[in-house]
Amino acid sequence: MIHNFNAGPSILPRSVFEQAAAAVMDFNGSGLSLLEWGHRTPEFTAVMEEARALVRELMELDSDHEVLFLHGGASTQFMQVPMNLLNPKDAAAYADTGVWASKAIKEAQLFGKVEVVCSSKDRQYSYIPKDFAVPNDARYFHITTNNTIYGTQWQQIPKTSNLLVADMSSDIFSRKLPFNDFGLIYAGAQKNMGPAGVNLVVVNKQILGKLKHQIPTILDYRNHITEGSMLNTPPVFAVYVCMLTLRWLKAQGGVETIQQKNQEKAALLYAEIDRNEVFTTTVNPADRSLMNVCFSAKNPDHEAIFLKYAADNGLVGIKGHRLAGAFRASLYNALPISSVQLLAELMRSFEKEVA
Repeated sequence: MIHNFNAGPSILPRSVFEQAAAAVMDFNGSGLSLLEWGHRTPEFTAVMEEARALVRELMELDSDHEVLFLHGGASTQFMQVPMNLLNPKDAAAYADTGVWASKAIKEAQLFGKVEVVCSSKDRQYSYIPKDFAVPNDARYFHITTNNTIYGTQWQQIPKTSNLLVADMSSDIFSRKLPFNDFGLIYAGAQKNMGPAGVNLVVVNKQILGKLKHQIPTILDYRNHITEGSMLNTPPVFAVYVCMLTLRWLKAQGGVETIQQKNQEKAALLYAEIDRNEVFTTTVNPADRSLMNVCFSAKNPDHEAIFLKYAADNGLVGIKGHRLAGAFRASLYNALPISSVQLLAELMRSFEKEVA
């Protein structure tokens, strides 16, 4: 058995793979592949509408918030967000808590003034800043709720009078949050929601249409809202897999239930890291991510040995990101606790061998 700890594209439920594979060959008994159905047919329109409705239900969204499935990953939103929310003379506030946050900052600077109100770059993004103030005149405040590469997470969403924008790519649907408090949420699908190639955007329609300049048609959220995410041909297969995954999540008991499971998995692994004489944490304990558990070996010579030891026992994807090194175990929604238990057991066995 393979235990998949990859950070993304990542593990999805087995039942979702089986249903998606069947649909590629024969979609709903039609005799045609899902990949052959026109995106404006009633058959696929029903898929899109169900996917959007499931997002609305699982996030308990109010009537002001619209749900969009758009092309591309979260990186497209680094420029689409300021393009829709920022006038050239406006200022936007950003928190720099990791690589993806810094990339979002770089793109936003093309559209207006960017105020970096806090940063954890000074300690290699190993913590979430606590003491900062957001300027009152900032058009919005942008955070990245989970740091996939370095393993930190906003445990408390900041309280601010500014419009709140969040990149939730690596912890979307993993925990219950006050989603209606956000003006805009975006997330690449390839962590907890589906395959790469589609991007979820949840936006309060009341914040749109406030700019003095024109926005290219395909990049204007209002046009996608009007067309129900059908402004142009959507990534049909990716949306279908998202719908199946959201169905699975609902069947599990929804976001609140999956949060409890994620907390149990993360607590198990962090407890072993803290106990083990061979490994050590790389993250401020108060800011540890439930999704991406980053740690290292106290003796760097042990890292390559443990990676091979893990691979020999069916664990894949625990090598740290190339920028961070060491180890990273991603505990996304579909990862069973049995995989985390095995990783902890291997860490204990390795400790006995080398300590």
